[in-house]
Amino acid sequence: MAEALRTRGRRTLAALPTVRPFGPPRGDRRHPLVATAMVLPLAALLVVLFGGWEAVVAQASSVGVMLGR
Repeated sequence: MAEALRTRGRRTLAALPTVRPFGPPRGDRRHPLVATAMVLPLAALLVVLFGGWEAVVAQASSVGVMLGR
């Protein structure tokens, strides 16, 4: 298989690593708290802009009831 990826001792384009301009490398994963910290400001902004606070409270209450709290 190594011979299929090499041409006259040089790597072909398929064998070169892919450069990703945005985000972490594919092998790395973002910690859930970091992801939450990134999303919460946007979620708060959307709640304020669209007046969806009552809907958020209703959904949270429903989830709490389903979980038995």
